[in-house]
Amino acid sequence: MTLGLDSPRAPLRPSVRRSNWELASWVFMRVSGVALLVLVLGHLLIMNILDGGVHRINWGFVAGRWSSPFWQFWDLAMLWLAEIHGGNGLRTIINDYARKDATRFWLKVLLYVSMVLILALGTFVIFTFDPNMDA
Repeated sequence: MTLGLDSPRAPLRPSVRRSNWELASWVFMRVSGVALLVLVLGHLLIMNILDGGVHRINWGFVAGRWSSPFWQFWDLAMLWLAEIHGGNGLRTIINDYARKDATRFWLKVLLYVSMVLILALGTFVIFTFDPNMDA
C-alpha cells in the first residue's frame, strides 16, 4: 500500500510552459524609469527653470515647441513611457491586493481602457496640433 504523497522535490504543479511576461515587465519598469528620469527632468528644466520659467508658457510657446518634430517625439515618448510605466505599476498593485478574480478582472479592464483612451487622446493632440491656428 502506497500513500499518495509526492516526493519532497516534486514540483507543486504539473509542468506548465511559462512565459517571461513578468520578467519583461520587471525589466521594462527599470528601463522606462531611467528613461523617464531623463525625459521628465529635462522637461522640468526647460519648462520651469530656463528662460523665465513658467511665466513664458502660453499658446505661442507650445506652438513653437510642437512645430519641431524633436519636441513632438520628446513629449510623445514621455506620454507613452509614463502611461505604460504607471499602468504596469497599477496592474501589479491590482494583482497583489484584489482578492477576488472578478474584482481583479474588472479593475484591470478599467485600467486598460483608461490607458488606451489617454494614450490615444494624447497622441492625437500631439500629432494634430496646429501651431498656425489663432490663439
